[in-house]
Amino acid sequence: MIFKSSATLRGGLMLIGSMSIIGLVDNFILFIADEGGVWQFYLMRAMIACLMISGYLVYRKHQLRANHFWWVALRSMLMAIAVLIYFIAISFLPIAVAGAILFTSPIFLLIFSVLIFRTRIGGWRILAVISGFVGITLVLKPDPQDLNILILVPVLAGIMYAIGQLVTRHRCANEDTLVLLFGFFLVTGVLGLLGVVVLSVFPDLQRVNTEDSFVSTGWVKPSGEFLFWTMIQAIGSLIAVSGLIRAYQIAEPTYIAVFEYSFIVFAGFWGWVIWNEVLDSTAITGVVTIITAGVIITIRTAKSEAA
Repeated sequence: MIFKSSATLRGGLMLIGSMSIIGLVDNFILFIADEGGVWQFYLMRAMIACLMISGYLVYRKHQLRANHFWWVALRSMLMAIAVLIYFIAISFLPIAVAGAILFTSPIFLLIFSVLIFRTRIGGWRILAVISGFVGITLVLKPDPQDLNILILVPVLAGIMYAIGQLVTRHRCANEDTLVLLFGFFLVTGVLGLLGVVVLSVFPDLQRVNTEDSFVSTGWVKPSGEFLFWTMIQAIGSLIAVSGLIRAYQIAEPTYIAVFEYSFIVFAGFWGWVIWNEVLDSTAITGVVTIITAGVIITIRTAKSEAA
């Protein structure tokens, strides 16, 4: 039974609610990509989110204090980089595919747990890891005639996300939700600022009207549409990420992590409604394979920890 307690049920429902919000607002990235670059978006989204968190802190007379500052900083950096790579991937991949690759994290989480913590695993989880990598190949469909290392860049999001989860679980489990939330958005702002500065100092790096313009566009005068969608994305992400963090604090992570995969369903649905994105049979097979592998790993891990 996944629902071992009312806390597990609440955490699972909170996780599904958070994923439904993220699945919707992440589809707005394509509106934003038409108006500016990922670095400016990352910077402005962080400014909006941090201002909102600061306003809440002032209202509640609450002070932020990390128990383990450097672990929170590391966790924030890992998560911020993972989401940055994921946003970049959305600009050239269907959101359901990009999301499926991001949520390969249980596969890498298991691998790192074996390598770092010497976790013992059985045949089911070994099979799931192998199946997960088959799923990655199916969704990315690399062309043997034109192999490019860049096709593997989205997989880095899953790797970074997995390491971030390890740090969250083993070093930040007792941190204040607002500390983790503020830290995440603050680091995203720093990354966005760095990107904008580098592209301003080295304008030759910028490219216009190319497929990678979302990555290589520096600061531009923000249009009303850019500001609107960035605001909506920031508010939605702030609500969803806070709900996600809280879900993992009130319930055992190994019992509710499986519900993160609802994101792919929500993202795929809204991608179809808003952008008419329809995956071919190979990509669908790959997504289903990745989800199945992740679910098996999550359930088997929960059972082994309960034993």
